[in-house]
Amino acid sequence: MRTIYFCCCLFFCNGLIAQQTANDIPIKNYNSKFGTEVRGKNVISAAVGTSLINGDYNGPLFEIFSHIGYKRFLGSYININFGFQKFNLAYKDVFNEGYMSFDMNLEMNLFPRNIFTPFLFAGGGINASNFFNRTDPKMQGGGGLELLVTESIGIKLFAEYNYLFIDDIDGRISGEANDVYWRMAFGVNFYFGKRSGRRKIDKNTPTVINSNPIILSKN
Repeated sequence: MRTIYFCCCLFFCNGLIAQQTANDIPIKNYNSKFGTEVRGKNVISAAVGTSLINGDYNGPLFEIFSHIGYKRFLGSYININFGFQKFNLAYKDVFNEGYMSFDMNLEMNLFPRNIFTPFLFAGGGINASNFFNRTDPKMQGGGGLELLVTESIGIKLFAEYNYLFIDDIDGRISGEANDVYWRMAFGVNFYFGKRSGRRKIDKNTPTVINSNPIILSKN
């Protein structure tokens, strides 16, 4: 009889320890400020920066670049995004022209549940001169850093490499390599829409452990 009583006490103590341990274990990927999913499913992005051509002339100049776009998250890590870019490409005393591009990318946030994360992206698009006098296909890829400053606003810094499938965007063909250009910018992401996954859990919200405590029978 003493053996049975001892086993029951041991089981009860182990249950209490397990319950307390479970309450003390932090939720995986939990962020104390925003919860387990810190970014909304939809994003409006805007940025301003500079563009720089690498083509067939010497003396490339930094010119203005602006961007507006939309992102849709397909999960915590990956989003698909569409963007419109307006920018100039120029060489000193030789060439200065305005362009647009319409780009589509797949983008990955490396640490999506942190308020600070690097991100990488790659995709394709169409490069067009002003008034659409010519349009040319291209590919692009790049990366950057983003910091959430509120639940709905993130600031970012990024750079991208654009490869054109032509060699005369600057009006000159020289060598075997096609023309390329860089774009670098500082921008803002505006998040909206339901977050994927579980939100921040209030300490008063009942859980399985808290709502189903171990109760000793009076018998």
